[in-house]
This record gives sequence, structure tokens and C-alpha cells, in this order.
Amino acid sequence: MVYRLLSVTRGVETAYPFGFGLSYTRFDYEDLKLSGSEFTGELFATVTIQNAGTAAGREVVQLYVSAPGKGAPKPALELRAFAKTRTLQPGESQALGFRLTGRELASFDEATSSWLAEAGSYSLKVGASSTDIRQSAGFVLTRPRTVDSVAASIGSLGAR
Repeated sequence: MVYRLLSVTRGVETAYPFGFGLSYTRFDYEDLKLSGSEFTGELFATVTIQNAGTAAGREVVQLYVSAPGKGAPKPALELRAFAKTRTLQPGESQALGFRLTGRELASFDEATSSWLAEAGSYSLKVGASSTDIRQSAGFVLTRPRTVDSVAASIGSLGAR
């Protein structure tokens, strides 16, 4: 997976992208919605998956985040969640939901020994693989957010 993400970032094509697979049917991704346009601690995303083929099948839907990448170097896409539909008959649809927290937006900052989510515009993308993105939507984090710190984590170990 990491190789694929770096490959997308560097524009290098791979033989098999993360999430590569074959199916006897095809799926349409529709109506990606976010719970808001600004991240305030958590964000919910829903997308509707429809079996647009002629055979019953299941689809693994992957959710990627593209961060601003101003402060820390970030991959072009980071896999942050995935979900599998139930078996869908031809023409049948299912809505899938995803929950994003600050943890899914954060990167480790060595200078402060903490996980930080940087301010800026983010893009949320859903697809069948890292190279087969079907829907995208954007949201904003208006100010940087410290998600966790090493000192806080070590302190909580002593509390047990």
C-alpha cells in the first residue's frame, strides 16, 4: 500500500494498484455527501453504491484523503477507511458511511512530538482503488489541530 501511495505522489505507474481486483459486475458511485464543509472534530461522509452490472456482487469502497501538505510532506492520497457492501443484485443500491476524526488527518511532527492536522483545504475521495477514484468532495480545517502528543500518551500509561 505505501508503495502505491508513493507511486501516485511521484506519478509512477504500477502494475497493480492498491485495491486492484476483478468482479463479474460493475458498480456506480453516486451522491458523495459530507456532514459539513468545515472540519470541527469529526466529519461524516456517505456515498451510494449501485450495482450497474448484470450479476450480483459486492464492492469494497475505499476512502482516501488528500491533505494540504504545506507544512509536512504528505502522500498525494492516504487510505483512511474502507467498507464492503452487502451482496447487491443488479440495479440495487446501498449507502455506505464513513467517520473521519482528527487522527485520520494528522501527521507526526517530530519538532513537537505530537500528531498535528494542518490547516487548509482537504479533499476526500472514494473509489474502487487508488487509481480508480469515482467521487470527491472537499472540506476545510480552518486552524491547525493537535490530535495527540507523545507526552500525553506516556502520561496516560502511568494512569493505568
